[in-house]
Amino acid sequence: MAYITIKDEASAQFEEKKSVFIGYVKRVGSEEEAREFINNIKSINKEARHNVYAYIIGENMGIQRYSDDGEPQGTGGIPVLDVIKKNNVTDAVVVVTRYFGGILLGTGGLVRAYSKAAAMAIKEGGIVEKVNACPLNLTIDYDLNGKIQYLFGKNSWHIEDIEYTDKVNIKMYCELSKIEKIKCDIIECTSGKCSIKLGKEDLYFKLENRLYKIIN
Repeated sequence: MAYITIKDEASAQFEEKKSVFIGYVKRVGSEEEAREFINNIKSINKEARHNVYAYIIGENMGIQRYSDDGEPQGTGGIPVLDVIKKNNVTDAVVVVTRYFGGILLGTGGLVRAYSKAAAMAIKEGGIVEKVNACPLNLTIDYDLNGKIQYLFGKNSWHIEDIEYTDKVNIKMYCELSKIEKIKCDIIECTSGKCSIKLGKEDLYFKLENRLYKIIN
């Protein structure tokens, strides 16, 4: 399993013809979490004219909801939802708060403003891949360290931790889909003179060549 989601809860804002638009985004795992976030943003922005929202949940983007929250139909919720979809993001909720400045923006203006606020919030939160992975702990003798360091560098494998005792102990996080190849490459590089132990499978964020443990 691998899909795209939001890394961090974040917000971003801008002003358009005296109306202030504030985009908020958060990673969520259920509709209940999404509604809780929406209600929290509404409570923070009680004086705002509108709190438009959209969210997508599920690996296959099976749950999709949106609300214009009083804006003309199709000018708020759908543009926000479209921004989420265009970024291939799931398990995420976006709320865009509007403090009305007294100047009407028109249908096109509203669509552009809500889309911009949603895109800004998503960019601020960061888009990451979510993958199944596990720790891989490698133990080798010192005389093999140079070869292993070269192998890791050549393949852009990130070393999460390295400890020097009577042996060299290297820790990395490894996607489940790549474990067998990585193990084979390490065994070939060391002529089998290594110890490889795998840890517990879990979900990780993937940013370029590095995996980060997900902390909810």
